[in-house]
Amino acid sequence: MSNKEVKAALKSARDAIRNKEYKEALKHCKAVLKQEKNNYNAWVFIGLAAAELEQPDQAKGAYKKAAELEPGQLLAWQGLANLYEKTNHADAREDLVNVYQKLLELYESTDKQKWCEVCKKLVELYYQEKKFLQVARSWHRLIKTRQEEGADNNELHQLWQRLVQLLAECVHLQDNETQQLLLGAFEQAVSSSDPIPSEDHQKLYREFIQCLSKFPHEFPRLKKACEDMMVLYPSVSYPLEVLCLHFIQSDSFTDEAVDCCHKLLDIDSRSGPALIGLGIRSLQEKKYEDAFRNLTEGLQQISHCSTGWRYLGETQLKMHKFKEAVHSFNQAIKTLGHLNEPSSSKQQRNLAYCFKAEALIKIPGTESAEEAINCLDQVLDRNNDPKLIALKGQAFLNKGLANEALKIAEDLKLAHPELAKAHYLEGLIYYTQKNYNQAKESFQKAIEKEAEVADFHFSLGLTYWFMSEETRRDKTKALTQFLKAAKLDNYLGNAFHYLGQYYRDIAGDKNRALGCYKKAFEKDRMDGEAGAAVVDLSTELGDLETALAVLTEVTERSSTGRAKWAWLRRGLYYLRAGQHSEAVADLQAALRADPKDSNCWESLGDAYLSRGGYTTALKSFRKSQELNPKSIYSIYKAAAIEQILGKYKNAIAEYQHILKKSKDYVPALKGNWQSDERLAYF
Repeated sequence: MSNKEVKAALKSARDAIRNKEYKEALKHCKAVLKQEKNNYNAWVFIGLAAAELEQPDQAKGAYKKAAELEPGQLLAWQGLANLYEKTNHADAREDLVNVYQKLLELYESTDKQKWCEVCKKLVELYYQEKKFLQVARSWHRLIKTRQEEGADNNELHQLWQRLVQLLAECVHLQDNETQQLLLGAFEQAVSSSDPIPSEDHQKLYREFIQCLSKFPHEFPRLKKACEDMMVLYPSVSYPLEVLCLHFIQSDSFTDEAVDCCHKLLDIDSRSGPALIGLGIRSLQEKKYEDAFRNLTEGLQQISHCSTGWRYLGETQLKMHKFKEAVHSFNQAIKTLGHLNEPSSSKQQRNLAYCFKAEALIKIPGTESAEEAINCLDQVLDRNNDPKLIALKGQAFLNKGLANEALKIAEDLKLAHPELAKAHYLEGLIYYTQKNYNQAKESFQKAIEKEAEVADFHFSLGLTYWFMSEETRRDKTKALTQFLKAAKLDNYLGNAFHYLGQYYRDIAGDKNRALGCYKKAFEKDRMDGEAGAAVVDLSTELGDLETALAVLTEVTERSSTGRAKWAWLRRGLYYLRAGQHSEAVADLQAALRADPKDSNCWESLGDAYLSRGGYTTALKSFRKSQELNPKSIYSIYKAAAIEQILGKYKNAIAEYQHILKKSKDYVPALKGNWQSDERLAYF
């Protein structure tokens, strides 16, 4: 076959392809290849015809052969690109990347428009494969090419925005170079936006700041972006919110952070981040009431702030609201479970577990102790902090496992002789065993190591309180320790409780005792003994208004079967005041809390009797007598009612029963004589 015949055959093949006669085209090409086996055009035409005949393997082989023969020619590479684009499997995509890269090389100096089209296709392929660094690098080349070609600002802005869209979705999967290219793209997109200011520009700025906030190490860049946005949009709160949240999450709450919070509150008086931030500052300054109020209000606005929940838990811990603190730490742990920042969130989670364990140890009961141990086990396998180990010892002690707790205390004393909590744990164990002398020595050693801990002083005070006959008589040593404990921890209600007991029972100072009991009850509304003392002392001192106010507050918020002391005292108050129906209702409520209180049944009988309910009064006195057979008063009142009802024989029997126990009991003598007389009359 001559050259002329080869050219004719190739022309026939081209015409056949144009006429969609692909098999005919293959015949002409094969004829050419018999003569010239390395004919580039023949291989290209075979690839094209085979592709149209849905013979992809033959097409691929032909295009590859042509590309090998003349790698600098476009047709074969274009054919391969078209072929691979129609195939949807992993191998084809990998081959397509190589083909696109070759086409970029060939188009670079010949056809910039085609180069840009292929570059966009290559980027899309990288994006599908999650090869974000290649996405960023290739798109940067595209933007540079368009800049060199004289693209206007609007086109370049769209290109920068598109790069942002490609990279912003999967920040956590990217390496540092890709992240830097993303942030650079954001900066270019923000600066090239037109017009400024505008809603679109503001939205883009928010997205940029949101992206920066995901990189803690980029704080200087974040701060500048927020400040720049505030200049352009002074009434928009978002940049200040982001800065506040950064300060909150970084656990570095400086004066600059506080200033940021105040500026944010000027724009939005209910801003969650600002309120949480000010709550943290109040906690730092030991203004716990303010901290509690601000943190609670802030978390109502942004409940997903794990650091805010942790700080609220710490505040509640300081205020001795232990059950509420456990709830807050649980919220912190739950919220941290949704974060995609494993390193920082793990550290925050461990911190929350430690604080939660501390709160649980303050709640009586084996269940709380067991949960505390579980919390500490979450942390101790990675962090053998001796203070946490001592905390675990307290949990064992609360669970009733004194031997295990003592083993921990002894090991800690050997390994860490200067650790105050080791001696404190040992003291608690001895105190539980009523070994007060050794408990005293251990608590004193703990105070020598660390003098500013309220619990150490309070425990030493309790030890002195119960220690020996001498200290039972002379409570001044206990008083000194309780005063120190109360000074160190203004929320330690138990310290004020014992101070109240000291001033009431030993010093005989009712006014000072009342002040201490009020403080104890204010700090712990569950301390019924302190509440009862407040009411009793207020009554003794003639302040019935305060006594009634306390009783009303407690009874209004107590559930059925709770706060017996308050219901009983208010019932007695109403009884003395002649408000008999109110007295009956309150005394019944007291009995729901404790149905076996004979005195309460006795008082209920008096209340029924005062309003003329003889039958119900009789039943109440009978119940009191059943619970306390030695109560002469209940027997006498029952006899008196029997006498009133005309049941003289029953009354006489009751009076005789009393007189056998107390022959000179005048009311019984009188009642017996009257009943005898009435019985003789009838």
